[in-house]
Amino acid sequence: MGNGRKPTDSETLAYIRSLVDEEKTLRSQLQHGEISTSEEQDRLRRVEVELDQCWDLLRQRRALRETGGDPREAQVRPPDEVEGYLN
Repeated sequence: MGNGRKPTDSETLAYIRSLVDEEKTLRSQLQHGEISTSEEQDRLRRVEVELDQCWDLLRQRRALRETGGDPREAQVRPPDEVEGYLN
C-alpha cells in the first residue's frame, strides 16, 4: 500500500486477503519448525499493523462516502494513530 497511489476499496480488500494468507503461512512455518518463534512474532506484528491500517483506511472511506465527502481523500495513517493498534 505504500507506493504513493491511493488504492481502491477492492485493492485494499485484496491486500487484506494477502496479509491474512501471510498470517496463516507464518503460523504454518512455525508449526513445521521453518522459522523461530521470535521471527514469527516479529513478522506477525508487522502484518497486524498493516491490517489495522487497511481496516482504518476502509472505515475512513466509508465515513467520507456517508457524509458526502470524497473517499479518495482517505489516507493511510501511521500505526500509532490507527484505532485498535494496542502494541
